[in-house]
Amino acid sequence: MLWAKPTHRDTGRRASKIRARRWLRWLPPLLIGVCLGQASPTFAIDWDSRRAEMLNAVRAMTRDTADYIGKPFIDARVLMALDKVPRHRFVPMHLKLFAYHNRPLPIGHGQTISQPYIVALMTDLLDPQPQHVVLEVGTGSGYQAAVMSELVRQVYTMEIIADLAEEARERLNTLGYDNIKVRAGDGYYGWPDKAPFDSIIVTAAGNQIPPPLIKQLKVGGRMILPVGDLFSVQHLVLIEKRSEGEIQSRQILPVQFVPLTGKH
Repeated sequence: MLWAKPTHRDTGRRASKIRARRWLRWLPPLLIGVCLGQASPTFAIDWDSRRAEMLNAVRAMTRDTADYIGKPFIDARVLMALDKVPRHRFVPMHLKLFAYHNRPLPIGHGQTISQPYIVALMTDLLDPQPQHVVLEVGTGSGYQAAVMSELVRQVYTMEIIADLAEEARERLNTLGYDNIKVRAGDGYYGWPDKAPFDSIIVTAAGNQIPPPLIKQLKVGGRMILPVGDLFSVQHLVLIEKRSEGEIQSRQILPVQFVPLTGKH
């Protein structure tokens, strides 16, 4: 009788609820938590061990891509920053169990939190120092800004989607990241009143390197960003500003990022 066709709409709703309750009764408590968008209180998750597994995956992928990036390791300071930041606090509730997998995850509004390896690589290539002031374009959930904030004096981060910017601001404040300032706006034009920056990191892909960002980068500074169309090959590009009129660029490796949006 459980699978009998209901005779009218209300009966159908009741039957669906009964089926759902009986189905959930057979699921392990932790899996029920995933289905309902939360971790089951029956199980304590060892986030430290999961972060350690993530770091091992990052190290392995770095070795595999050494020919692209020019070295077989990520700076130990960067790995320590990844180990310190609780990535599970930067992903939606129903994806927390996957937070430390070495892959990007959706965070809503058509955006993603970057793969841990890419976060580590982009951070490493900027060679962040304790006195540095950094601009990030594309706040997303705030994870990349949190990692960078462990290594530099100040992070300014911009997000074009106002709801994401506000969510990231609240999350970062709750977690105690007091050296990060979040602003809703079009990051293509940078943050002129806080420039110049020691480093700039862009976490969305455009067809060109934004001239306003080049202007706001200090001489001797570095910028890392993906360049290319959404439907063509994108490359991670490292920019070094040698002087006001001299820019040196180097392609690092093929990547896939969400597009850099705005009115530009």
